[in-house]
Amino acid sequence: MIKIAYYPGCSLLGTAREYDESLRAIVKKMGIELVDVPDWNCCGASSAHSLDHDLSVALPGRILMQAESLGLEDLVVPCAACYSRLMMARHELMEDAALKARVCEMTGMEFRGTVRPINIIEFLQKYSDTFTDKITAPFDKDVACYYGCLLVRPPKVTNFDRPEDPRSMDEIMSLLGSKPVEWDFKVECCGAAHSITRAGLVGKLSSKIIGNAVHRGAQAIIVACPLCHSNLDMRRNFINKAAGRKYDIPVLYITEAVGLAMGIGEKELGLHRHTVKVRYPEKVKVEAEPRPKAAAATKPTPAAQTEQTEEA
Repeated sequence: MIKIAYYPGCSLLGTAREYDESLRAIVKKMGIELVDVPDWNCCGASSAHSLDHDLSVALPGRILMQAESLGLEDLVVPCAACYSRLMMARHELMEDAALKARVCEMTGMEFRGTVRPINIIEFLQKYSDTFTDKITAPFDKDVACYYGCLLVRPPKVTNFDRPEDPRSMDEIMSLLGSKPVEWDFKVECCGAAHSITRAGLVGKLSSKIIGNAVHRGAQAIIVACPLCHSNLDMRRNFINKAAGRKYDIPVLYITEAVGLAMGIGEKELGLHRHTVKVRYPEKVKVEAEPRPKAAAATKPTPAAQTEQTEEA
């Protein structure tokens, strides 16, 4: 059996329990064992890096050091915010010897850099052959794949997919039998942690995301981030208020979509925990965007006429 180090982070044991539940459900069928990082701590997202730089590296750095003790190469990190902090910490520890020395002194541990965090999309890409042959109920829906801010940024650190028009999640959903729609907001911000202090702002930002997905004919929005899911799902009242209409489109974690395609039950995948019920609208035919009319071609002015005009 394949063994992979696993860092669930705080959200997956709290407000995003269904993300953890659905991941653990699908890896059983994939023949993969998730080995939890021992004695793991919070990665510090999203406040530590705005308060103390060394602390913001030490918190995720300690997680990486603890993961190294497992002797495994890959560390799957489903939460996009956790993934971002771990990737940034690894990058800084590898590049800055003085910072590495301070962090190792703070933690009382040694950083070797032998573990590489991978996000949930990378995980599913790398081990796609362990679930594609187990698809029994294709997820035959038109979907909008929403990557959010952190999975692909900053590109020099994540080195994952295209930062402005990523395609990896679209490719995975295609393997499940879905039809990813072309849309404009796949990497736009949903408001992130402003959901707590400025829910109205989150409603405005997220209403644009959901509105565009619906306009493009999506029957579901697929995400890979607990905070994105929380804002698009739990803050639906604020979204509807900002949009001036009611949106019923469901938001699913990509692990839930994989699980459904593999024939796993909705309750085992945690779909009952969603604020917006997972019910798919009928497919709609989306007309192509009208192309701007080409400017009327102007007849070239005869050379002789041009000369006469200039002389006049």
